[in-house]
Amino acid sequence: MANKIMSINAGSSSLKFQLFEMPEEELLVKGLFERIGLEDQMVFSYSMKEEKVKTTVEGKTHEAAINFLLRFLLERKILTSLDELSAVGHRVAHGGEEFKASSLVDQNALIKIKDLGKLAPLHNPVNVVGIEALKKELPNCPQVAVFDTSFHQTMAPKNYIYPLPYRFYEENNVRRYGFHGTSHQFVATEAASYLGKPLESLKIISCHLGNGASICGIKEGKSVITSMGFTPLAGLMMGTRCGDIDPSIIPFLQNEKNLSASEMDQLMNGESGFKGVTGFSSDTRDIISEAEKGNEKAKLALDMFAGRVKQTIGAYTAELDGMDVLIFTAGIGENSSVIREMICENLTFFGVQIDQELNQQNNKKISSAASSVEVLVVETNEELMIVRDTFQLI
Repeated sequence: MANKIMSINAGSSSLKFQLFEMPEEELLVKGLFERIGLEDQMVFSYSMKEEKVKTTVEGKTHEAAINFLLRFLLERKILTSLDELSAVGHRVAHGGEEFKASSLVDQNALIKIKDLGKLAPLHNPVNVVGIEALKKELPNCPQVAVFDTSFHQTMAPKNYIYPLPYRFYEENNVRRYGFHGTSHQFVATEAASYLGKPLESLKIISCHLGNGASICGIKEGKSVITSMGFTPLAGLMMGTRCGDIDPSIIPFLQNEKNLSASEMDQLMNGESGFKGVTGFSSDTRDIISEAEKGNEKAKLALDMFAGRVKQTIGAYTAELDGMDVLIFTAGIGENSSVIREMICENLTFFGVQIDQELNQQNNKKISSAASSVEVLVVETNEELMIVRDTFQLI
């Protein structure tokens, strides 16, 4: 029996969706609402087969976007009835320790997701808006929450407990959670399938490199260690996030520059990383272009980023006791041959050697014949992973 399952990813001013026919994993339509709440009209774009359209629609709330989406699916005869929707899967940023896997959303689960908003105040509340809007319009349709954090719930305490007084973990849930779990899980599964090997037999290091960036060490199909922490700010330098820094810098700058806690938080999350070092952009395409023209800060930013990724790969290889597969994914990982080359340089000690021509072509496999590590470029698809989890649950 065919099932039509939709994925929803609600952001602060956006809402992404994809509709699949399962179990064939046939994509029927995908789209995006932008500028939600910023004015009286939203920007709506969608693609379906060969058709690609971008337009504006009336409305300024996530609920209005959901209402329009459901009408659109019926008017375009993608669905003959809303009863055809077997389930809706929602991306939820933070599952804390409450949710170790994807979960059907009943009233109890919804209360817990709302409460976890204190750990992800920019994300969970908006994810809840998407869930509630769909529940209102489709009260009998199962809703499933798929958490960014749940894949990392297999980490051992030594890799998620912070060396702070233990009571902060017990009383306030302060620990490493990790994010991008849906992406890391998806690309690891795809890599194993491509290589024709059981996922459980591989030691994988997955590099999700985009405006937000994280690395995950995967062994026996499970997350062992990951670079993001209590929040997505930790780990690698990113587009506008600083990643790991000496914690004493924070009170020092607050005192020296008379910054409030929220101002310091904004500085580290929104004004640092590539944007902070270069002073002109958080987009690596702009930075590579400027570096080629001789801009020293652009060169420095690229060297810093590649160096931090390389150091993390080295540390995770030690943690996994080896590396069979190195994966690059997300915007930078999938598209920047320059940065991939910079990262892989001097990783020959670990058996990593890339083929320059295959790398330039963005080939799926970019490792050379002499490489003992399979180096792959794998396109991530978090929406498909959400739909797979949802289909499995129902």
